[in-house]
Parts: sequence; C-alpha cells; structure tokens
Amino acid sequence: MARPKKDIQSLKAIRVNVRMTVNEFLVVSDSANCLGIGIPDYIRRKVTGRPLPRTRVMPENRKLFIELSRIGNNINQLTKKAHLGMHTPKILQRELLELKETINLLKSNIVNHDSRSD
Repeated sequence: MARPKKDIQSLKAIRVNVRMTVNEFLVVSDSANCLGIGIPDYIRRKVTGRPLPRTRVMPENRKLFIELSRIGNNINQLTKKAHLGMHTPKILQRELLELKETINLLKSNIVNHDSRSD
C-alpha cells in the first residue's frame, strides 16, 4: 500500500538558504542535538515559534537513550517473531543474552558517568 499523498499546505516545497558563521552553526547544531531534533526542524520551530522539546539532553545521555530505544525495538521484534514461531528457543535465548549484555554495558556507562559528575 502506498503512502497517502500530503495536502499542498503540508508540503515542504520552499527552500531557504541561510549563511552563518562557524560559531553560529556550532551553537545551532549543539542546541538541536541536545534537544534530539535535526537542525532544519530546530530552525523551523524557532522561527515559527512552535514549542521545542522541553528537556535538554546531554549528548552522552542522548547516545544512551538512542541505544535503549534500539534495544526496545529489538525486544519488540524478537517478541513478534517468537509469537509467530519464527525463532527456535536457542536462537531466541542467544539474542536475549546479547541484549542483556548491551543493557549491562549501558548501566556501566551510566554509573561511570554519574561517578565522574560527583
């Protein structure tokens, strides 16, 4: 099934080029990264007055959140495959152990980061 066509008002058909200094770009890029959105979306929201995400996320934590989201996605995929009978118990167990190792690594990173902050 094809994606439904967007109405003319929601198409992003106009491009605006903006020149900025390296320092200005770094500020915009860092702000967008901390909020977890792309640079064009950040600029679009700032210019139009639409609200930005409320929580500023440190870049180190942003990487952890992304990794946790990936783990959640993997768990959902494994669960779906298990319900459909696509995985044998041994394969499922091996993949779950890999996820457990990744979670333990993330926990270790969080603990190490917190101990450096003190």
